[in-house]
Amino acid sequence: MYFDADKNDHGLPYNPIKALTVPRPIGWISTISKDGIGNLAPYSYFNGLSYNPPFVMFSGGSREDGSKKDSVLNAEETGEFVFNIATWDNKDKMNDTSWIDDPNIDEMIETGLTPAPSVKVKPRRVAESPAHFECVYHQTVVLPGHAPESVHHVVFGRVVAVHIDDDYITADGLVDTLKMKVIARLGYKDYTTVESKFSMNKRTVEDNYLPSQAAE
Repeated sequence: MYFDADKNDHGLPYNPIKALTVPRPIGWISTISKDGIGNLAPYSYFNGLSYNPPFVMFSGGSREDGSKKDSVLNAEETGEFVFNIATWDNKDKMNDTSWIDDPNIDEMIETGLTPAPSVKVKPRRVAESPAHFECVYHQTVVLPGHAPESVHHVVFGRVVAVHIDDDYITADGLVDTLKMKVIARLGYKDYTTVESKFSMNKRTVEDNYLPSQAAE
C-alpha cells in the first residue's frame, strides 16, 4: 500500500506510522513544577542522542487547546528532568501515570511509587526503576501539527548523572538489560519486552568488499 503522510489517506482504522517506527524506548520522565509539585509521565517518543556528553530527548504532544504538557512546561521552567527506565515489573504503574492530567497531583505519590532523591537535580527518581538519567534542560524544538493537539515539543536534555542498580551489572562490567526486562512501545496498545539479543562485530575496511571482488 501507499499513502500520503500529509493527507493521512491510508484507509486503515489507525495510523500505521506509529506501528512502524518500533520499538521505541519509553521515556518515563519525572519533573517538578516551579511551585514544587512533582510530575511523572511516560513518553513513547524518547531516545538517546549522543554520549560525550550524553544527550537525550522526549517529544510531548499538546493538549487539545494547544497548551504544553506538564513535563515539557516543567522542564522548560525549572531546567531539569529525570529519565526513569520502564520495565516489565513496573509497567502497570507506568501506565497509571499516563492518564492523570491534573498538574496539582503528583503521579508518583498517587500511584504508590517510591520517590528517591536525585543527586544533581531536584526532580525525584522512581525507586522501582533499575536505572535513571538526571538531566539538565538544553532546548525545545517545536514540530508543527495539523491540529493543536498534534503540535509536538521536543525537549532536549544533557545527562549529568546516571544511576544503575548494581544487581543489573554483570561480573564483566556490562549492563544486563535482559535481566532488567526493559519494555518498549510498539503501535496501537502494544508493547514489547527485551528478552533476547544478538551481537555483531563491526566489519573492518579490509572485510568490507563484495563477494565478487574476492576472485579479482
